[in-house]
Amino acid sequence: MTRRERVIKALEFDYPDRAPRDLWWLPAVTVTQKEELENILKKFPMDIGTPKFTPGVSHGEKGLPFIPRTRSSGSSRTALLRKGKYVDEWGSIWQVGEDGLIGEVKEPALDDLEKVDHFLPPWEYLESTDLSEVNPSCAEDDKFMLSDICARPFERMQFLLGTEQFLLELAYGRKELFALREMVHEYNLSHIRRWLETDVDAILMMDDWGAQDRLLISPAVWREFLRPLYREYCDLVHEHGKYVFFHSDGYIEPVLDDVVEIRIDALNAQLFCMDIERIAERYRGKITFWGEIDRQRLLPFGHPSEIKQAVYRMRKLLDDGKGGVIAQCEWGKQNPRENIEAVFTTWSEPL
Repeated sequence: MTRRERVIKALEFDYPDRAPRDLWWLPAVTVTQKEELENILKKFPMDIGTPKFTPGVSHGEKGLPFIPRTRSSGSSRTALLRKGKYVDEWGSIWQVGEDGLIGEVKEPALDDLEKVDHFLPPWEYLESTDLSEVNPSCAEDDKFMLSDICARPFERMQFLLGTEQFLLELAYGRKELFALREMVHEYNLSHIRRWLETDVDAILMMDDWGAQDRLLISPAVWREFLRPLYREYCDLVHEHGKYVFFHSDGYIEPVLDDVVEIRIDALNAQLFCMDIERIAERYRGKITFWGEIDRQRLLPFGHPSEIKQAVYRMRKLLDDGKGGVIAQCEWGKQNPRENIEAVFTTWSEPL
């Protein structure tokens, strides 16, 4: 069974030979724990990958280093970001406070929503992104391949306006915010279509909807303002015979019915922020759970025995051998190697 076949069987609930593996890591890990990372990847080969591609350029660089927020520079398998300021493809300025972390927006690109009619998406970035290596990369590797991050409308609007201002505008319901939403949505659809022309197996999307114990916005507002966008993305991807992989941090349990209904195929969520038992009872067999193991407490501070118990809990609730689970976790800065190894060792044991 190839790695691609294993992931597809997991997604289709078609009895893969084991749960597919996927490890994410913060950029700092490639510097402070490089040898340990390489040993883990050698001992536990991963089943999911990202093909080679060359991110585009942007004209709004404002005299700062330009770092597009791609999967290669803002998630797992990332380039190292040094402490300092960077500008993204939309023109927002990010501050990285510590080497190897991702940073956050400190100077939003759109300082006044009244200017939205004169604000343009970075079409030059999409047009200059080179995807010519994607298909050869997919053909040369038997991994299940994900696209770059193609849509993150909730976060993108926060990056453009600042989170506080965005949430205020959302509460007021000003028409200019809906104009911004449509602009971002149009851009995301174009980005998705470009990747749908390649041989990747799935389109990757992400938006962090939750705080630690609740959604950042009410479920009703989420359904009115965001769900139609995700539904259109998912329909487009499925029309082209590919899968939808989605990441969202925080407590998102109130919208999981919607996530299933719009046909997100694989969901990466912080299950340990929620009631895993209730989630398993309601959604096992309806969606693939793409990890994870608690990266706020257990992975950085727990003992390997606690990690094993967390994986046993996940497997008891979700892993019935039919599929629907991916053995995934995120390696944070200075997390003990033994804890990461415990995750994949425990997932590899027979049921």
